[in-house]
Amino acid sequence: MSLKEIRFHGRGGDGVVTASELLAIAAFHDKKFGQGFPMFGVERRGAPVQAFTRLNENPINIRSQIYQPDYVIVLDPSLLNVLDCTAGLKENGLLIVNTDKKASQLNLKIKARIECIDATKIALEAIGKPIVNAAILGAFASITKEISVNALEQALKERFASNPAMAEKNIKAIHGVFKVCESCKVKI
Repeated sequence: MSLKEIRFHGRGGDGVVTASELLAIAAFHDKKFGQGFPMFGVERRGAPVQAFTRLNENPINIRSQIYQPDYVIVLDPSLLNVLDCTAGLKENGLLIVNTDKKASQLNLKIKARIECIDATKIALEAIGKPIVNAAILGAFASITKEISVNALEQALKERFASNPAMAEKNIKAIHGVFKVCESCKVKI
């Protein structure tokens, strides 16, 4: 595995920063190096937020934001109409969008591959709330194979050590999305 860079887009309160951090923690459990960090200032609930994750088999020495990601993950699809979420996305990259629409309905003019998954529906079923960060990470794991589901489970158990029930709900969301992606034969 060479260095992989992931940029997350969502709104304050969506769990964008938590998703980035969980992915970096999961990398550790997969015996890789991970770096997760947010970019925000005075944002409040509902304001656009970005977070970044780097994954590598070797130590990561870069400390800048991610300007040319391999992967872009959009937790709130309404941002596609407000921001250029795909800016800098590599031509052979991948855009994962939390939406019930098909990629062709998004009207995005990019060369990168687009995968759509209704993570909100699965999160509502598994967690009871439209918090999609764990579910979208399940999609990322299934589609890219950059991280294992087992590592995501361990990261969630660690993050929610004081609330094992919440960890289990999020793990259920990961598996729900993973099954949907696998049944659709979505592969990179």
